[in-house]
Amino acid sequence: MRNAIAIGADIGGSHIFSAAIDLSNHQLIGGTVSEQKIDNKGSSEEILTGWSTALDKTISMIDRGRLAGIGFAMPGPFDYPNGIALFKRVEKYESLYGVDVSSEIRRRLRLSAGVPIRYINDATSFAIAEAWIGKASQSERVIALTLGTGFGSAFLLKGVPVIDGDTVPGSGCVWHLPFREGIADDYFSTRWFIRRYKEKSGQTVAGVKDIADDVAVNPVAKSLFEEYGISMGSFLSPWIEKFGAEVLVIGGNIANSFHLFGEQLKSGLSGKNITIEIHLSELKENAAVIGGARLIDEDYWVKVKDLLSKM
Repeated sequence: MRNAIAIGADIGGSHIFSAAIDLSNHQLIGGTVSEQKIDNKGSSEEILTGWSTALDKTISMIDRGRLAGIGFAMPGPFDYPNGIALFKRVEKYESLYGVDVSSEIRRRLRLSAGVPIRYINDATSFAIAEAWIGKASQSERVIALTLGTGFGSAFLLKGVPVIDGDTVPGSGCVWHLPFREGIADDYFSTRWFIRRYKEKSGQTVAGVKDIADDVAVNPVAKSLFEEYGISMGSFLSPWIEKFGAEVLVIGGNIANSFHLFGEQLKSGLSGKNITIEIHLSELKENAAVIGGARLIDEDYWVKVKDLLSKM
């Protein structure tokens, strides 16, 4: 379709963020952004209605005749090839378990069967956008991290996710890998900061920003970010080396505090003789939306569709 427009949708833990992307120039179309708060513990009807409301608003801002499809950046567990929700024991969207999301969205938005609805892991979607039009667009081998509630990651070769093989961890991500007394997600997500701060100070905080705001006057807060950066450098170094990554792109809420742990991360990597470009995402919250929309580009879809079952 000439002048095709794809809708990208990022499903967060408590919201949906959608926008229209012009596939001819890879740009987000101004005035098409829609965001809706979602009760992730609500009924399936409430959640699907919220998602559909946001999408319908975005679609209403474009020429519907140019709509080429909808691409979702979707957290797991999810059946990405078939569009079936598998949320279970994750404390969000559990009422959707077993629901055919595509059928429900298609019905609510009055979309014909010819309009594709596609899905990919949200961290992978972020990486796809960064390798497509973001900070890694000039590099072949890219690792992308999303640092926040979870420790999201993806490995890309020439813009395509690498899911298996000797150079990447199983499933092409690192959150589940053993690290110290647990797994990586235990040490590089928000809950590590909250837990570690309580251990060292005896105080409870709501999130990373509260700790970051206190760094100038609180040695405990400062030490946490330093520890975080050094640990991340140690953890990532063997995978950067194995994959031969040229660029590391970092996004997510914790990335806002990169100035507090970035030097320690670089020091941790250089201590392992790892040299790599490190960039903060400039696409930010738009990245996952743009990556989702790229699934509607048929030339790109051919390269990734067979990988979805392994995510």
